[in-house]
Amino acid sequence: MLIIGIAGGTGSGKTTVARSVIHRLGPDKVTFISQDNYYKDHPHLSLAERELNNYDHPFAFDNELLIQHLSLLKAGQAAQAPVYDFTIHARSTSESVELRPNKIVIIEGLHVLSDEKLRALLDIKVFVDTDPDVRILRRVLRDIEERGRSIQSIHDQYLGTVKPMHEAFIEPSKKYANLIIPEGGHNEVGVELLTTLTEKYLTRG
Repeated sequence: MLIIGIAGGTGSGKTTVARSVIHRLGPDKVTFISQDNYYKDHPHLSLAERELNNYDHPFAFDNELLIQHLSLLKAGQAAQAPVYDFTIHARSTSESVELRPNKIVIIEGLHVLSDEKLRALLDIKVFVDTDPDVRILRRVLRDIEERGRSIQSIHDQYLGTVKPMHEAFIEPSKKYANLIIPEGGHNEVGVELLTTLTEKYLTRG
């Protein structure tokens, strides 16, 4: 099993890169995992209290569960990934995503390269490096359209946690990358290079 980790700041184009590679390889050949689904759950907190959490710190993610699921996949077993609802800052109690063993696994998320234990499981480490102005504009659109956020709440969160956490943890994790793809999915050469590396592994198999 080849495990590819794709990290980068918010709005950098990580998901676009992952989906572009999957499209080129064929969906049946790749298992896709979003680190976003592994946000820690806080059912004991009220919605107002959950809204105050720092969701941009590495500790916001349940990487232990993610690592357990990777171990199951490597052992040839399926796993049930949680589904996270960003509108209420909680995991869905009725939904899950079945992860099936495959020759290629792609994990995409903010802190895929920040966690040493998770990083140790990755065969190819990718960092998507996109201009901060482009990233924040993409985040504003996404949070308004998909997560029902207000401009004021996006502004407060960006300055309070997003930007500081990016500078403290995400940007420094770039040094661990084997491949840096500037401008995300718009960089066709970078996406093609990652696809070619992956295809070589499939050919060897």
